[in-house]
Amino acid sequence: MKIKLKDIAHARSGDKGDAGNVGVIAYSDKEYEIIKKHLTVERVKEHFKGICFGDVERYELPNLRALNFLLHKTLGGGGTVSLKYDAQGKILASAMLRIEIEI
Repeated sequence: MKIKLKDIAHARSGDKGDAGNVGVIAYSDKEYEIIKKHLTVERVKEHFKGICFGDVERYELPNLRALNFLLHKTLGGGGTVSLKYDAQGKILASAMLRIEIEI
């Protein structure tokens, strides 16, 4: 069965210079185990192909049931120098929640 990430988690995003920062927070402990298993660096990098030109880093925050991703070279240089409409990466959370997971 396929589900969208938005069905089991919520997310927030922003910028860290030229890196997009996306936090994904599961609604329950069970759902945290699902995102921990399926939301890999490789899966996120593939999902953001075409806008993320650098490495993707993943950090686990089990006490919050959350994963935090840094998407390097994603924001066209960052808020003050980027010509992108979303130079602070606020839309990245919505884009992340569109990922489909096979469970």
